[in-house]
Order: sequence, then C-alpha cells, then structure tokens
Amino acid sequence: MINYKHEPFTDFSVEENKQAYLEALKKVESQLGADYPLIIGGERITTEEKIVSYNPAKKTEVIGSVSKASKDLAEKAMQEADKAFKSWKKVKPEIRADVLFKAATIIRRRKHEFSAWLTKEAGKPWNEADADTAEAIDFLEYYGRQMLEMKDGRKVESRPNEYNRYDYIPLGIGIVISPWNFPFAIMAGTTVAAVVTGNTVLLKPASTTPVVAYKFIEVLEEAGLPKGVVNFVPGSGAEVGDYLVDHPKTRFISFTGSRDVGLRINERASKLSPGQIWIKRVIAEMGGKDTIVVDKDADLELAAQSIVKSAFGFSGQKCSACSRVVIVKDVYDQVVNRVEELTKSLTIGDPSDNNNFMATVIDSAAFKKISEYIEIGKTEGRLVAGGTADDSVGYFVHPTVFADVDPEARIMKEEIFGPVVAITKADSFEEAIDIANNTEYGLTGAVITNDRMNLEYAREEFHVGNLYFNRGCTGAIVGYQPFGGFNMSGTDSKAGGPDYLTLHMQAKTTSEAF
Repeated sequence: MINYKHEPFTDFSVEENKQAYLEALKKVESQLGADYPLIIGGERITTEEKIVSYNPAKKTEVIGSVSKASKDLAEKAMQEADKAFKSWKKVKPEIRADVLFKAATIIRRRKHEFSAWLTKEAGKPWNEADADTAEAIDFLEYYGRQMLEMKDGRKVESRPNEYNRYDYIPLGIGIVISPWNFPFAIMAGTTVAAVVTGNTVLLKPASTTPVVAYKFIEVLEEAGLPKGVVNFVPGSGAEVGDYLVDHPKTRFISFTGSRDVGLRINERASKLSPGQIWIKRVIAEMGGKDTIVVDKDADLELAAQSIVKSAFGFSGQKCSACSRVVIVKDVYDQVVNRVEELTKSLTIGDPSDNNNFMATVIDSAAFKKISEYIEIGKTEGRLVAGGTADDSVGYFVHPTVFADVDPEARIMKEEIFGPVVAITKADSFEEAIDIANNTEYGLTGAVITNDRMNLEYAREEFHVGNLYFNRGCTGAIVGYQPFGGFNMSGTDSKAGGPDYLTLHMQAKTTSEAF
C-alpha cells in the first residue's frame, strides 16, 4: 500500500494525553441529551417517535434522542439514494477518495472527542474507545488508497487488432446495518467502503449507539460528501430493516451483527421482489465462538495474559473475543491458576475512569442473557472467578471463568457475547485443535506454543478466518490483519483487506476490435 501506516494508539500514561481525554469527556458531557434528526437527501427530518440512547454505565443518563425512521421515510431515503447514485457514480474515484482523506483528518483532530462519545454511549474504557476511533481513521485512509489503486481496473491481455479492458463499476444502493460493539469503526468502515466505490448508502446504525453514527455523518458532510450519498435512517430492524433488505432497488446489504439476524437477512435478500432485476449481494460478519489453544510447550504467562485480555477487553463484547480455551493437560492447572489470579485482579467500574480495565455490557437485554449463561455455566463447569453481576446503576457483569468444562457443554458451543470464558482440557495438541474446530463458527483463534511443527499443524488445520500465533485473538488492524471469518461467522468478507472494495463493485469487460 502507498504511504499507509495505521493510526497509532494513544499512550494514556502520558499526562498530557490523559488531560486531553478528560477534557473531551467534559465536552461530550456538556452535549448529552440532545435531539438528533434523520438525514435524508441532506435534509434534516425530525419524527415524533425517538430512539433514546442511554449510557450503559449510568443507565438513567440519556446520551441523546434520535428520530426514528418509518417505512415511508425509508422509502423517501431510497428515492434520494437512487437520485444521488446517478451523479455520484460518475464522480472520479480520486475525488471520492479525497472525501475519505478529509474525513480522516477531521476525525484525527477530534480523536479524543469521538472516543469520549464511545465511552459514554457504548461503555468503552479509554483504550478500547481509542482503538475504535483509530480503526475508523484507518478504514478511511486504507479504503481511500485502495480505491486509487483500483480506479483503472485490472490488466487483461490484448491481441493484435483487439484492445481489451477490465473496469470496475459501482453496484448501486447499499443498505449498511452496523453494530453497537464497534459503533464507530465498523459503522464508518462499512459505510465508506460503499461510498468510495461509487455507491450510495442508507445507514441504519445499531439502536443502542446511534449518536456516534450521526456525528460521523456530520463529518462526511464537512468533508464535502454530496447530499443523498449517505442517508441516516436509524429505526427498528423488524420494520425499517426488513423493508430496506426486501426493497427491489437495494443492490447490496452490508451487515455486521448476530448469526440469527445475518441468516435472516441472507434469506430475505435471496428472494426476488417485484421489479428487482439483480441478485442482491450480501456482505455479512456474524459473530464467533473463538478459542485460544495452549500447548504444553508454551510461554504460560503469555498464554494467561492473552486469555484474560482477549476474553475481557470491552467486557467480551467483540465477535473476536476469546470465549473458550483449550489447554493441553500437562500445563492445564498452571494456566488455569494464573488466569484466575489475573481475572480477580481486574478493575471494573465506570469507563469514564481510566483506572477501570473493564466496564459494563451494552444494555438490559445483554445483561439478562449473559446472567442466564452464567447460571448455566455453574451447572456445566467449576466457577473459578466472577459469576456475579449488578445492574443497580449500570449493566456490570464481573469477568467470569469456568474451568473443567466438557467440550460439548453449552457455554463451550454457544455465543454468549459477554465476559464469560470456558476452559477445557485436551490430551494432546491435535485433540486441542479438534476441540477448537468443534463449533459452527470460524472467526478468530489463537495458538500459544513454541513448537514450530505444532504452529504449522495449526496453520493448516485450525479452521478460522483470522488465526494468531503467540498473542491474543482480538485486535486485528486494518491493512495488517484483514478481518472476516468462515462458516457461521459470515461471508469471509475481509474488512480492511485488499479485496474488500471489490465486493461493492462489479467488473465490466470491454473489447474493441480494430
């Protein structure tokens, strides 16, 4: 890639950076509780019905009230996107890329402010919020540069008396349905990948984190994005989401979220609507049940640290989070004991306080689901740490470790999406890989070992889209570790990778005889 280096993470041990973040939090706190409209064709539209966004760490604190789109307004947005597409698809790729580069610069200047919104609206501790904002900047920079590399198509052969070209053209109108767990990075990345390739977008952000998405649309406007190219239509998945997925003018759907919703979108998108003249394309990232395997020949401290950070960073609310661990029997007790020590030393509390490693889960529904899984875990394994939760002020679930769990247990097989990790024992490294593969998901995994032959065995046999050796299983960086998984983890659409933009375009061959 030309001139591409990922956005550095902030070192909050530097007093100046710490003070800057505290200032950003104050600024955001002074703006809490505001009303936000829909943005359709550049027009601000306020509706009576609202989506109210709350701080998960202080569940009575309103972050903002966002107007809620209806089917009629979704249809209006579709018409505006259709109108904008006719001109936007003809805009030079260089100009489209410039919008991304300008947006990246604006966000970089306001980096801590955006991160502070993530701390308040998504409950992200400082480091997690900072990484989310850095990743949003990375997506803008990376996809802009990717577009510049692809703008002239790909080389194909010509013959005497014949000249051939292979060009990429946009698809059309895309529906972007973004998640709450990376409410800035994934929302921004999926939106701008569609935009820079010449498509227009209807953005339906997660209902728990719509305010940061609105703030991003303001940045795109400031960066010079024409009206109607991105339309902001938060609303109910059952009402607005289904309507847009089914719409005959929808050309593609870019979705990040749960397996069940992803499968439903895929099924609905496959059905022909009256007036539809194409097969809709679905780009889906759908979750995981991710395993760290610890070999007998491993750095055991590295293993324990990797497990704890991967399992409990952002309260385990990452599709890449470690939720199952398989340890070869020779070192099982040592690793479990160290994981217990590290987990019990974690600090939990309001994410506005940087002394807290871990904060809350996203909302009451998540709190209830995770609490139920903890009760199931108490019948399926030995509770080593955590196992308690408190939603009196915010949705706090303590980091929870279960050991001696059967590989077929529910907490080893089902996606919990919270700070719960299940540990099991294997007789050999080969058996450990078999257990790791014994899930319908295939997103991330990690192997901790100093045995070169076992690393190579895992490289071939461990069936996940993102496999890490001697490190944790979270923290893919745009352009470095393109991200996307196998099986029920989605369509393996590698976000932040060299072929991701092609998913938003179609190739056209032209051949001229002389």
